Amino acid sequence: MNRRELLTLLCGAATLPLAARAQRPALPVVGFVNGASADVSGDRLRAFRQGLSEAGYIEAQNVTVEYHWLEGQYDRLPALLADLVRRRVAVIAAPIDTPVAIAAKAATATIPIVFGVGEDPVKLGLVASLARPGGNATGINVLNQEVYAKRLALLHELVPKAVHVAVLVGPVNATNADTVLQEMQEAARGIGLQLHALTARTSREIDAAFATLVRERPDALFVMGDNLFTSRRVQLAMLAARDRIPAAYANRETVAAGGLMSYGTNLVESFHQVGVYTGNILKGTDPADLPVVQSTKFEFVINLQTAKLLGMDVPPMLLALADEVIE
Repeated sequence: MNRRELLTLLCGAATLPLAARAQRPALPVVGFVNGASADVSGDRLRAFRQGLSEAGYIEAQNVTVEYHWLEGQYDRLPALLADLVRRRVAVIAAPIDTPVAIAAKAATATIPIVFGVGEDPVKLGLVASLARPGGNATGINVLNQEVYAKRLALLHELVPKAVHVAVLVGPVNATNADTVLQEMQEAARGIGLQLHALTARTSREIDAAFATLVRERPDALFVMGDNLFTSRRVQLAMLAARDRIPAAYANRETVAAGGLMSYGTNLVESFHQVGVYTGNILKGTDPADLPVVQSTKFEFVINLQTAKLLGMDVPPMLLALADEVIE
């Protein structure tokens, strides 16, 4: 073998790994979009990843997940979804975020969507039916209407003399606030409560809403489930404590931050289900054939420190009912 042939052979061998790498197929991309902030979602993200792994998908090994946290800034959503659709991601995952699910459905009729929503996904136009979604979207329904009635009843048991209850509505529910309140009114009338709604779409509007509450002096506050409120949970808990307003929230994170009580869907379970369905779709299952799941786990949390700060005695029966008591 002459010198030229040897160099040719060596150069060819050296380029083989590069060629092999160049031919390796790109990993499928999941566009994960949520209106909350990443700092409250540790357990939920672990559950999402666990769901993916149960379907055989591990991040950075055989799937790439792009995380997009809106932190309540839903004006960023159209441009973000347009980019995901343009790049033809494999799946759009929208766990527990109705505005994202609706916007994603409007943005694409072909890219699979796995959602988590609080309202009936059929009425929202996301699926044809719960059993046979029939399109490019499926997911989990966290049953907000049923949860609202139960949370309202627990708040009334905690504050039995309450009559006037303010309802704080965020950007997630702002467009259908009247419908949501109408659905809550029946439960409220049954236990002698009168509801009055306030809307807050930003941190400043939360401050303004509490200024209104100070003037109106409701007996209690019912905070709707909203990613803005989850992101601003410390602000909400501090304002409610400052103004001595007993308040009920949608999730335990706000109670852990100093809120009085929460009752709502176990969101860890919901994120897990979104992960499972995302993995199933990556394996080739058609979302049209994956039935919409309904939540089965709910959690009731009480913060005894906050109750004492407000001068409240928590009935032993409620303490016995609570899934967690923060002391």
